[in-house]
Amino acid sequence: MSIAAVVVSHGHAAELERLLPVLVPQVDETVVVANIPGSAGAVPAGVRVLDNPRPLGFAANANLGIAATRAELVAIVNPDAVPEPGAVAALAGFLAANPRAGVAGPQMRFPDGSWQPSRRRFPTVSGTIVRRTPLRLLLRPMERQTRHYHLDERPTEPVETDWMLGGFLVLRRTMLDELGGFDPRFRMYGEDIDLCYRAAKAGWERWYVPGAVVTHAYDRASDRRFLDRRTLWHWSGILRFVRKHPERLRAL
Repeated sequence: MSIAAVVVSHGHAAELERLLPVLVPQVDETVVVANIPGSAGAVPAGVRVLDNPRPLGFAANANLGIAATRAELVAIVNPDAVPEPGAVAALAGFLAANPRAGVAGPQMRFPDGSWQPSRRRFPTVSGTIVRRTPLRLLLRPMERQTRHYHLDERPTEPVETDWMLGGFLVLRRTMLDELGGFDPRFRMYGEDIDLCYRAAKAGWERWYVPGAVVTHAYDRASDRRFLDRRTLWHWSGILRFVRKHPERLRAL
């Protein structure tokens, strides 16, 4: 199956210099969405750069990139998520062999090589309160929320999952067309959960494919402070998700 890559850059020209030489040989077409001036420097031959006339949220930018491509599969890639050789082929091959799989995500690792908990369960009310308030200083969710983060599981074969971090996902275009892509009303944070949740409701499978490995810097900026624009965007995403899917309020 043909595969395109969409990279949204918000001033990440330096990260693109590391990513694109590794990513471009693994895909059939590549689009960089430059959200603000200076977001893309020199790019490899064949890479299309879409310069936004004004900044948009991540979901809207991802949709722009998807619309500019034609491949059967689309990889949504953060500038700080660098795939190992063969990673994209492993994800694309899995989707080709499993026609009801709409989303495939890789095993993610931090730059030091340690495992990153990118496979997760859909959020619950109590878990979200712990993760997004000062309670996380006491209850340490990345250590104690074993069920949410699958902390006690390190599968070596593909497994179905609720959702995965949107830093590197391969999506089936048929599914995207059916769902209408990402919800552009999410500015940043939550759009990956929402897409996977809508996919689940529509009968599309989401799979974690650990044979594909991606190094993801993942600075967790919204976890370092309790009140800045990123935490406000995060809470905005949470509230939008709940308004769209109020049944999740029953998941305590």
